[in-house]
Amino acid sequence: MKEIQKTILKFTKERDWDKFHSPENLAKSISIEAGELLECFQWDSQYNKENVCNELADVFNYCFLLADKLGVDPKEIIMTKIKSNEEKYPVEKSKGVSTKYNKL
Repeated sequence: MKEIQKTILKFTKERDWDKFHSPENLAKSISIEAGELLECFQWDSQYNKENVCNELADVFNYCFLLADKLGVDPKEIIMTKIKSNEEKYPVEKSKGVSTKYNKL
């Protein structure tokens, strides 16, 4: 993950784009790119995998940039969230169901 983040930051620095990357702007960009990802599935379940991967990569890129801007380690916050989800969704209550944790 560190290598990916380093590559993204290098790309951004070379273009002098960091000045546009406030946490607010990055959060907006994540949402915009997520919308473009959704657009790949807009009318039916047929999709172009290359287009989906390109939009997914855009979402990931902005997520890595936001993590850097906030000074957090992506791996650490992901692992913390997984641990939290394991507690909210114990296997014995949540396996095979999509019920929200507060209604299990």
